[in-house]
Amino acid sequence: MAKSVNGHVRFECRSCGFHSGKWMGFCPQCREKGALLEFRGAKQRPASSKAVSLAAAGADPVERRPVGIAEIDRVLGGGLVSGAAVLVGGEPGVGKSTLLLQAAALLAAPGRATLVASAEESVGQIALRARRLGVELDKVLVTATNDVDEVIRLAEESQPAALVVDSIQTFATGDVDGSPGMVAQVRECGARLVALAKRSSVPVFIVGHVTKEGSIAGPKLLEHMVDVVLYLEGDPDWGLRLLRNLKNRFGAVHQVGFFEMQELGLVELSDPGSVMNGGWQGDVPGSVLFPSMEGRRPLLLEVQALVAPTSLPQPRRSVKGLEAARVHQIIAVLERHAGVSFAGQDVFVSVVGGFRVREPGADLAVALALASSRTGEPAGVAAWGEVGLTGEVRSVGQGDHRRDEAKRMGVTTVVASGEGEIDRISEALLAAGLSTPTPLASRRVVRADF
Repeated sequence: MAKSVNGHVRFECRSCGFHSGKWMGFCPQCREKGALLEFRGAKQRPASSKAVSLAAAGADPVERRPVGIAEIDRVLGGGLVSGAAVLVGGEPGVGKSTLLLQAAALLAAPGRATLVASAEESVGQIALRARRLGVELDKVLVTATNDVDEVIRLAEESQPAALVVDSIQTFATGDVDGSPGMVAQVRECGARLVALAKRSSVPVFIVGHVTKEGSIAGPKLLEHMVDVVLYLEGDPDWGLRLLRNLKNRFGAVHQVGFFEMQELGLVELSDPGSVMNGGWQGDVPGSVLFPSMEGRRPLLLEVQALVAPTSLPQPRRSVKGLEAARVHQIIAVLERHAGVSFAGQDVFVSVVGGFRVREPGADLAVALALASSRTGEPAGVAAWGEVGLTGEVRSVGQGDHRRDEAKRMGVTTVVASGEGEIDRISEALLAAGLSTPTPLASRRVVRADF
């Protein structure tokens, strides 16, 4: 058995990154068999440093360079900072490589092309896509290799305007045992690319795969090492894409950029609400608008529900774009506190456009859509509010922005919880023009007609 350079044998799990001083037939942490592999990492001598006072250190001005795509610049906080390490994640086929190839051509400076390193595609395949997207070919350098050290050497020689690595799970270094995609390889390759960005002031975009749960694959340490974490999402069957900002050391977080996938690549959308809800029909049962807050930008989403009789002994419950457990909770609240029965009924709930809604403010829109489909009465409103287990509707933040967005899109009626008040779900149904068999108390739901 070989020993590492520091005289100690070290083993690491290829799945979860667990460290062990001895080899075992399985990983004690994730219990995977045969997962422990010998790890030999080159021990680096730490550079000498000194401590200085904050008063003496001063403040370095942060120089931002606009990418040239307004929605990306919005998410980055105004532009790309020199030497920034940006991690971009997303589902397969959502458009990560396409978006970064478009940005690479725009980031090129006079005398400085952008370098794209890919271990997933050949140079010819990247050139074929670039021609389809209308990218200026002379502004982008391309290399097809999975050796991260070779990419770093090329970057140090050419000093590109920016470096794109697609993707980190397909790269490896000879100094670490294991194949590409293993925890040790991903961590070491990521650390070397981040060090390159800080050392040479070259911005580095690192593309990351995602797991089946939707998180970026690899060790969580990778997200801590980089300066910015972006996530591109959207249903592949729909053209709309959201670029979310999950981390930004140089600006505000939770900013969102909107794009539409077209034949010539991703095209930015300055007004996505008009694109998504241009065909909304308010006189159809089961359809309610929800002004979602994507970061600091309101986005009017359509929540649809279909309630239909079934002959199956176990009625179906299908949810898309929302948390299924939360929808089941709303169904129970409607049955208990509003008298709307879903016994013997199939229930389907979906957010139009393929987007996922995570905020509890969508509860009231879901409840009204379900009740509207169950009773066959159209609601034709925009709604927001959190529905509790006891049947109350609680107010949610940024109500003014939500109301303004609904009014801007031509919605004449909104139903929302009053500021500082606790309203009942049965009152909300009545405010939306829906029937309910439950006797009503005082009416405190705010209904605004523009």
